[in-house]
Amino acid sequence: MQRALRSRAWAVGIMTLLIPLGLSAESGSVLEVGKFSAETEGNGPPAGWQPLTFKKIERHTVYKLVKDGDQVVVKAVSEASSSGLTREIRIDPRDYPIIQWRWKVTNVYKNGDVSKKEGDDYPARIYITFEYDAGKVGYLEQAKYETVRLLYGRYPPLGAINYIWESKAPKGTIVPNPYTDRVRMVVAESGAERLNTWVTEERNLLADYKTAFGEEPSLISGVAIMTDSDNTQETATAYYGDILFKKAK
Repeated sequence: MQRALRSRAWAVGIMTLLIPLGLSAESGSVLEVGKFSAETEGNGPPAGWQPLTFKKIERHTVYKLVKDGDQVVVKAVSEASSSGLTREIRIDPRDYPIIQWRWKVTNVYKNGDVSKKEGDDYPARIYITFEYDAGKVGYLEQAKYETVRLLYGRYPPLGAINYIWESKAPKGTIVPNPYTDRVRMVVAESGAERLNTWVTEERNLLADYKTAFGEEPSLISGVAIMTDSDNTQETATAYYGDILFKKAK
């Protein structure tokens, strides 16, 4: 029960904390949302990013900027813990539909399972949120969003896409998050075959959103990275390289 409450708090917390603050993406063919390779090694978060923690989760994942080979990357170490790093930014996914990133993980979870609440942990994930749009929800949902706005001063995101490194589910699987149907989980990598290897991912976020939700997305409002293990009570080490959005070719 305690683990379920912590994970439920995560599901609600990240949807309310990743709220746009009016930051706009610069113009160009490529938007470098996470230019970690330009950072200096140390314990502070990368420029433009901030810690993402949850009140009911006491143990936090540790994030550091470290040198891996010839580039600086973000290293995440999770020990039965959960927290992330987030950046608020506004991007039109119709202008920049392609997201690209690099990541590396040292292990997958024995008890990880994208279909179950108790297995809702991942050694690495990229989290993309989308702005609230009243025209895309019914009257009752609008009332819920208004309530959150009154509490926090801003609307929470309309929904989110999670690109995850899963333990068992086949690559390409898209399913609702077990705690909220406003989040869709997209399995970008699965299993142990590519452990300890830098993997470059490229996804058409616009197409993934349409497949996952059956409609056009609103503006992107935030990007986060997260390595968590509070449900499975396991440990993981992951590395995150640069994250960017690109125009379609």
